Amino acid sequence: MNHNQQLQTRQNTIQQLFANPVRLLAPMEGLTDPLMRQILTQIATDLGRPYDWSVSEFIRVTQTVLPAHVFYKYVPELHYDAKTASGTPIHIQLLGSDAQLMADNAAYAAELGAPAIDINFGCPAKTVNSHRGGSVLLDEPEVMYEIINTVRTAVPTDIPVSAKIRLGYTDTSRMDDIKAAIATSGADWLTIHARTKTQGYKPPAYWDKIQNFYNLDIPVIANGEIWNAEHAQNCMMQAGTNHLMLGRGAVTRPDLIAQVDGNNNDTATLTALAWEDLIGHQIKFLEGAAKSDVVLVGRYKQWLAMLTKGYSEAKILWDSIKREKNKAAIISALRMSVR
Repeated sequence: MNHNQQLQTRQNTIQQLFANPVRLLAPMEGLTDPLMRQILTQIATDLGRPYDWSVSEFIRVTQTVLPAHVFYKYVPELHYDAKTASGTPIHIQLLGSDAQLMADNAAYAAELGAPAIDINFGCPAKTVNSHRGGSVLLDEPEVMYEIINTVRTAVPTDIPVSAKIRLGYTDTSRMDDIKAAIATSGADWLTIHARTKTQGYKPPAYWDKIQNFYNLDIPVIANGEIWNAEHAQNCMMQAGTNHLMLGRGAVTRPDLIAQVDGNNNDTATLTALAWEDLIGHQIKFLEGAAKSDVVLVGRYKQWLAMLTKGYSEAKILWDSIKREKNKAAIISALRMSVR
C-alpha cells in the first residue's frame, strides 16, 4: 500500500469512526486498567450501546523505546487485535515531552497492533507535570505541535493520531495558541477535558469553552463532569459537539452510556442496570487477574466507593465491608446484598 492509499485508508477510517456521535470510555490512570475496561465495555455491549472505542491509561515515555512487554502490560488487548473481549477497540495513549522518543514509541506501538495513537496533554498529576509531562505542556504549545507532528510523521499513514488536552494549565489564556498548534500538527481528532489543570476535577466543567475549538477542521470530543444523561445533553449543547468521552460517571454508573443514548436508539432496548444485574460483573472483577488478592480487593474497594454515588445498595455494602480484607468474604457479602 503506497502513501496515498494509506492516507485514503486513514481518512475513510476517521469518516467511519465519526459517522455517528461517538461515545468513548476515558483513560483514567489507576482506574480504567485492562480489567476495568473489560468489565465496563462488556456491560455497555450487553446493554446494546457498546463504546465506539476506549483509550488506554497513559504509557509514560522517558528515556528509550519501551519493550513489547510494557505495552502488553498496559494493553493486553494487543494480543487480541487490540480489542476487549466484547469487541471494543483500544487506542494506545502515550505521555512524554521528547518528540522523537514519543514518535519512536508510537511507531512501535503501531507495529504491535495499536489501531490509533492518542497523546496525553491533560494529566494533572503533580509527579507527571513536574517531569514535564501531561497538562504542563499546555503552557508550551510549540512543544505540543512538535510532539504531535513528529508522531504523525513516524506512525504509518493509515494509523490515526489524536490528542487529549485540558483548556489550559493554570488558566485559559493560551487556548488560542493551543488551538493553533493542534490545527497545524496533523492530529486527526481532539478530545478536550473542559477544565484547566488548576481546576482539577472540581465542578463545574466549562463545556461552553470547548466551542473555541469547534472551527478546527477535525472532530472534537467533549469530556468532563458527565454523570448522567442530562449532563450529557447539556454538554453537547454547550460544547457544540455530539461526541463525548465518559469518565468517572461511567465507573459510578456503568450503564451511563446506555442512558445517554437511550432516547436516540430505536434498534436496541436500553434500560438502567439494576444493582442485582451488576453483582455478577463485580464478582468477575474480584476474580480477575492481578498480582495478588490484596491488589484486587483494594481495586474493588476503589470501584465500590465510586458506585456508592450511583447505587444506594453500594453504600450499604461499603459500610459492611470497608475494613474487610478477605476476598471470599467480600464476594459472599456482595451476593447477599440483593434486597
